[in-house]
Amino acid sequence: MFFAAFLLFSVISNAQTNKAVNDYLKVPGPINFDSKSYKLSWSSHPAADYYKQEYLPGGESADRFKSMILLDVLTGKVNVKDIVGAKVAELKKMKETNPVVNYEIFDNSKSGEYMLDFLLTANGADGKISIAERNVYRYTSFTDKSGNKGVLLFGISVRSYGEAITSFLADLKKNKKDLVNQAAQFKIPSVTITK
Repeated sequence: MFFAAFLLFSVISNAQTNKAVNDYLKVPGPINFDSKSYKLSWSSHPAADYYKQEYLPGGESADRFKSMILLDVLTGKVNVKDIVGAKVAELKKMKETNPVVNYEIFDNSKSGEYMLDFLLTANGADGKISIAERNVYRYTSFTDKSGNKGVLLFGISVRSYGEAITSFLADLKKNKKDLVNQAAQFKIPSVTITK
């Protein structure tokens, strides 16, 4: 099972280099979120039970985006709570060496969904913060039209770079709940697994 990679995925990474883009999840696009239109820009099927897709607004690239939508799917007998718990454990470990890392968990006992709102940073060669990234991940169980079951992650990632980070973090404090509320109310697109 590719469980570990699903849990440990963090958006702060190098640019994706895969040129072929396959819509493994058969999501009708583009995805419209917060008055922006996101198109499928990258996809991967790194294991039999794991699928990843990234969506960017027009004019943005994976190596320097301002916002990105993520859809990750892990099929099989997996528990949403376990996946969220493992991601929180990863963030706690990261916080040991990076005090800026921060997170908050929300759970909906009626739907069985969880949301994780977290902040990551990466330093440049000069040791100063060069990237600040906020992610809101919404985890839910799903069953597609073919009967495939698993956990679906809908994520929104927003970034800032260099000198703009100070205002990005100040704005985050003032409007912290906005992105969480938008993600919570968003109608996640249905997925259909293609093998």
